[in-house]
Amino acid sequence: MEILLVLIAALLLSFALLPFLRRRRGGIELVSPGHPDAADPADYGFVREEELDIRMPGPDRDLVDVLDVVQRSQEYRAAQQLLAGTEKDGEVRWQRVQAFAGAAALELQQRPGGVTDSPGGQWLRVWRAEQPKDAGGAAVHAEFLVQQAWRTSAPGTDDFRIIMEEAKAACGQAALLSPGDPVPYIVELSIARGLDYSREEFEQLWLKILDRAPNHMGAHLAALHYWCEKWHGSRDLAQSFTEAAAARAPQGSLLAAMPLFSVFEHLPEVNLVRGFYQSEVVTKAIHGALHAVHSARQGDPMLAHVRHLLVFFLVRGERWAEAMNQLVHVDGHVGALPWTLSEDPAGEFAVYRALAVAGYEANGGSPATLRA
Repeated sequence: MEILLVLIAALLLSFALLPFLRRRRGGIELVSPGHPDAADPADYGFVREEELDIRMPGPDRDLVDVLDVVQRSQEYRAAQQLLAGTEKDGEVRWQRVQAFAGAAALELQQRPGGVTDSPGGQWLRVWRAEQPKDAGGAAVHAEFLVQQAWRTSAPGTDDFRIIMEEAKAACGQAALLSPGDPVPYIVELSIARGLDYSREEFEQLWLKILDRAPNHMGAHLAALHYWCEKWHGSRDLAQSFTEAAAARAPQGSLLAAMPLFSVFEHLPEVNLVRGFYQSEVVTKAIHGALHAVHSARQGDPMLAHVRHLLVFFLVRGERWAEAMNQLVHVDGHVGALPWTLSEDPAGEFAVYRALAVAGYEANGGSPATLRA
């Protein structure tokens, strides 16, 4: 056991040093900072680690501008207007609801408030108080409560259940305010996981989403958690769920990439098999995701999510050129799996990016060949 812990510690240390990599034909070596042969991501125009945006998976200029206005002024109306003008059953609305809720939750965490000052995220409470019939505000509030439950308490505790029950009621209110909107039901998927919905209850909820947005990938990703082994399903159930989604995906839909997310959710905590990331199961899921990316329409808001996960698997599989081809599309934003699972998403992304660059150059690649 002690030997295993030493090996794991050595592996973690090597990952911490990965930005200092030398490209050498056929392999990668660790070198000291400033070494003349060190691979440099900046040569490819990649964003500096400290400038990576951890809030979202890809660019959404309107959302960034509105978030800046709301957080600077503590006035909600810009957020209300943006959501009112966002397509009801599309992926973008769900992402923006998550972003506004996450911003309010983070503000509250940073400024819990006290005797002399008001708590962070006050703009969301004012929004709900002044516009109780606004569907956008109701959806953001429901998602905010869900995020609060996961952030501040442990599943199974009384505090967790109380917040989740409140969130469930908020989802019901949001659904009544916007009957055709799938977002309140997508928010409830996380509640279903936290409150241990039965299979029958979960299936009834899922049918409501399929009635409104059958090809909504964000909804499928949220539902996948329920079917995972670590929650209320198993590896086989999760695989069946994602393969069924991929099989019925219309042409150009990123649902064809769902099996890769199932593989990710069931990765072994410690992998001692050298060829695991070149195995048939992983390779098949990667190829499905690559096909989905190549077939997807440009500007699909879920495209960045798939590209980020592909970077993870392609680097682990030492498929350096393919990893670089994904990186050039997503660099600058890291608010997606797998980076968001880390306490330092930007740092985690930067490690994989450095590996991709070093591996690419070790096999003859350069900025010139990538651009070509």
